[in-house]
Amino acid sequence: MMDTSKPLVYDLDQIEFQCILEKWGEKPYRINQIWHGLYQKLWQSPDEFTALSLEMRKLLSDNIEFNVLKPIKKISSTDFNTEKTLFQLYDNQAIETVFMRYRTRNTVCVSTQVGCAMGCKFCATGQMGFRRNLSSGEIVAQVLYYASLLSKESEKLTNVVVMGMGEPFHNYEATLSAIDRLNDSDGFNFGERRFTISTVGLVPMIRRFAEEKRQINLAISLHAADNNLRSSLLPVNKKYPLEEILEASNEYVLRTKRRITFEWALINTVNDTQEQAHLLASRIKGMLCHVNIIPLNLTDRYSGTGSTLERASIFKKILEATGIRCTIRLRRGIDIQAGCGQLMSEDN
Repeated sequence: MMDTSKPLVYDLDQIEFQCILEKWGEKPYRINQIWHGLYQKLWQSPDEFTALSLEMRKLLSDNIEFNVLKPIKKISSTDFNTEKTLFQLYDNQAIETVFMRYRTRNTVCVSTQVGCAMGCKFCATGQMGFRRNLSSGEIVAQVLYYASLLSKESEKLTNVVVMGMGEPFHNYEATLSAIDRLNDSDGFNFGERRFTISTVGLVPMIRRFAEEKRQINLAISLHAADNNLRSSLLPVNKKYPLEEILEASNEYVLRTKRRITFEWALINTVNDTQEQAHLLASRIKGMLCHVNIIPLNLTDRYSGTGSTLERASIFKKILEATGIRCTIRLRRGIDIQAGCGQLMSEDN
């Protein structure tokens, strides 16, 4: 059991860690040794820091919690290209993290919350309801867990997608702090452009994110091109309707000069119609954007089904005819409920 009275090691930035070391009377260079061990060597226990004295390793063990996540179940898809891990947290809550192998990429999909408050009708995490936010360290730990496993195979992570359980912009500070810590050039040194954050469309946070002019990729879960349909699928649309989301999206593009991605889960005869495709095209034509479409992944509490490839292809052609780039995304991990929208921790 984790000691909740101790700070989680990955919650500490360099300045906070340095302050702790100073209280212990340690030399300033020790922070470099620890940081290098945590984020480059990917050490996960004080015992691995053999360059430090036994006394200092004991101080680390006694005062800082290194056991941030406890993997309690792991399942792999039949093609072995997708793996889902169920992690237990310090308070016995649980989250799921998904790892995906592609031909040239190793991608980890991380969670930012236990459950989700957005209540999207077709999303298993949304059906759980909201439990709590993850700390920045709990987000970081998911990435480093798989980075460590890959290092033993002489491989590396190539991409991190913040598309797991939860709404990242509902936990904005912790999510961006985690990315900053992983991006740190003295540590894990994972480039900003290799991160993608997916949001359901929290307009104030999109605008804040745009003002910060980061190089992190932004994806917005759109799923419908008119407010009535979108509100029936994504209740948050009643607070932030499409017009506001698209205005904020355009502001993001203009401020950052970066392409934005719109995600679209195709639901058979619901939002995969030619009318929806034409309406979407009229709304985003001319914007620097890309549309990712993927047939809906089934969940227990939603009766909708995924579109056929034929309907997806027609939808795609309509967008492309107006100059909008569109991709039918590869479905992954469906047999282990690891696809988009399917994550629901098993303690639910």
